[in-house]
Amino acid sequence: MSKTASLVRVGVVYVLAFGMATAWLLWGPDTDRLWLDALLADLLATVVVFAGSRALRNSSCYDPYWSVLPPFLVGFWFLAGRDVAGVEDGRAVLVMVVVAVWAVRLTGNWLHDWPGLHHEDFRYAPLRDGAGRFGAVVDLVAIHLVPTLIVFLGLVPAYAVLARPGRPLGWLDWVALVVGVGAAVLQLVADTQMRAFIRTRQPGQAMEQGLWAWSRHPNYFGEVAFWLSLALLGIAGAPGDWWWLVVGFVAMVAMFEGVSIPMMEKRSLARRPSYGDVIARVPRLVPRPPRRRAPA
Repeated sequence: MSKTASLVRVGVVYVLAFGMATAWLLWGPDTDRLWLDALLADLLATVVVFAGSRALRNSSCYDPYWSVLPPFLVGFWFLAGRDVAGVEDGRAVLVMVVVAVWAVRLTGNWLHDWPGLHHEDFRYAPLRDGAGRFGAVVDLVAIHLVPTLIVFLGLVPAYAVLARPGRPLGWLDWVALVVGVGAAVLQLVADTQMRAFIRTRQPGQAMEQGLWAWSRHPNYFGEVAFWLSLALLGIAGAPGDWWWLVVGFVAMVAMFEGVSIPMMEKRSLARRPSYGDVIARVPRLVPRPPRRRAPA
């Protein structure tokens, strides 16, 4: 199946999913809590995407959900929050800018790199197929619902900014803006460097150039930095609520450190034995100068 045909099929799934979410927000029962309304719409959309994944026999149908869902929810909170007294409009604009820059870059990266429905993320099949007759349950929960809930937790600070009263703009807001936009730029540079490396690499060669010489996963570092920027924006508006505004960021770090990075590194070691030397010298996530190679 061509990439164009694959994108059309996935696009139909997303039109149905976000159509369902929009219908729920417009005409569904009102919980009187904007965060809960958004969460229910989010879960309904996820279930529709899951159904699409099963119909298309490819769980990577869910992959773009990570980056297209946040603009949808922050847009809803931004519009609904116009009726909430005390919302700091300047901070609301900063949240919208940071999320938009991040979402455009990440969605564009997926559109550029995803070859089509003949390809599925290597992490999905072992989870799904290894569960035997419970494969569909694992597909729904581990591959679809758990990431959805983690992303929602990461967006809680955006809700706090867009739909609750907040303090006037301060220095922390501008730090958060720099971190958020800088995170997207860092990811863009890392992805560009990796594509250039893939075009010229030798068999078994491991990437350790540019940003990848300072971190084994600079793209993941940029990702967690983006979620940190949202947490900082939330804390800037309500410093006393910091303890629940950082939960999403902590969950993101735990997911990347506990699941995504170990799975990526196990695969890299199996395919490129020289990657062991990279692990010995290059930091796992947070960038710093690499260690020198040991003398031969």
